[in-house]
Amino acid sequence: MIAEEKMRAVVARGYGGSEVLKSVTVPLPEPGPGQVRIRVEAATVNPVDLVTRSGALVEAGLMAPREHTGIGWDVAGVVDRLGGGVTAFAPGQRVIGLRDLLDVSLGAYAEYLVLDATAVAPAPPGACPAAAATLPLNGLTALQSLDLLDLVTGDVVLVTGATGAVGGFAVELAARRGLRVVAQAGADDEECARSLGAEWVVGRDACDLAGDVRRLVPGGVAGALDTAGLGIRALAAVRTRGSYVTMVGGSAPPPLRGICVHQQWISADGGALAGLAAMDLSLRVADVLPLERAAEAHDRLAAGGIRGRLLLTPADEA
Repeated sequence: MIAEEKMRAVVARGYGGSEVLKSVTVPLPEPGPGQVRIRVEAATVNPVDLVTRSGALVEAGLMAPREHTGIGWDVAGVVDRLGGGVTAFAPGQRVIGLRDLLDVSLGAYAEYLVLDATAVAPAPPGACPAAAATLPLNGLTALQSLDLLDLVTGDVVLVTGATGAVGGFAVELAARRGLRVVAQAGADDEECARSLGAEWVVGRDACDLAGDVRRLVPGGVAGALDTAGLGIRALAAVRTRGSYVTMVGGSAPPPLRGICVHQQWISADGGALAGLAAMDLSLRVADVLPLERAAEAHDRLAAGGIRGRLLLTPADEA
C-alpha cells in the first residue's frame, strides 16, 4: 500500500487571536481538471487574513464555521503538477496566483497550494518569490478599483492610504494611465508617494481632507479610491457626479450629489495578473518569516507601522 503524501500547513483552529493559528500536517492536495498545484515559496500576510482568523467573516455570514479554516490568499512559487486540460503552464515554471474563495480548509499558508489555472500568472521577471507574492491580492484590488472609477486620461483621482499595500499600487497604476494623482499620506511618506507618481500630497491626519483637496483641485477630484476607508471625508473631495470606490470592510458612504459609489470585491484574474506582473511595479517587502511563525506575523501586522508586506515561507532556511 502506497503511503499518502503529506505537507505542512498553518490553519486557524477555531476563531480568535493569533494563538488559534496552528501548524498541521495534512494530505498533499491534488489538482483537478483546469487546476495547477504550486509548490509555495512565499505567501503574503494580508489584513483579510487577520479578519478571517478572528471569525468576523463567519459572523458576517460570508463563511460557514469550520473546525479548521485555511488562511492566506496570494502566493508565489513553482508549478509542481498540472490538472487535466491545462496547457498555459508547465512544471517547474515560476508563477504567482490568488485564491479568492473565502470558505476553504486550506489557504496559501502551506507548502503546496492548488489553484484554478485562470487564477495564476507567470511571476514578475527578476522578482524574488517574496516580492512577487505581494502582487496578486493588492495589485488586482488596485487595478479593479481603478476600473470601477472609470476615469479618463487627465482626470484627477484622490487615493487615500496612498503608500499602503493597495494604495501604493493604485497611485502607480493611476499615474501610468495618465491620471493626475492626489495622494493622502503621512509626512514621512510624502517622498514615497511622489516617487510612485503622485502630483500632490495631502496630510494623512488633516482634519479637513476635502478642503485640502479642493484647494488643489477646485471643484473636486473626478474620483476617489478610498483604500483607507475614510468614507464621507473622502467622498466630500469628489466633484458632483464623480465616482468613489471603497474597499470591502470599509463603510460605503451614501451616493451624495449623484456620485457613483462602489464597494470593491476582489476576483481572481490570471490575465490581468499577468499584465501587472509585466509592468515592473514597486514590490515592497517588510520581512520574511518561516511559516511556523505565522502568529508572530499576524501580531506584527495588527500592531501597524509596517512598510511593505510581511511574507511567510515554508523553506527551512527562512
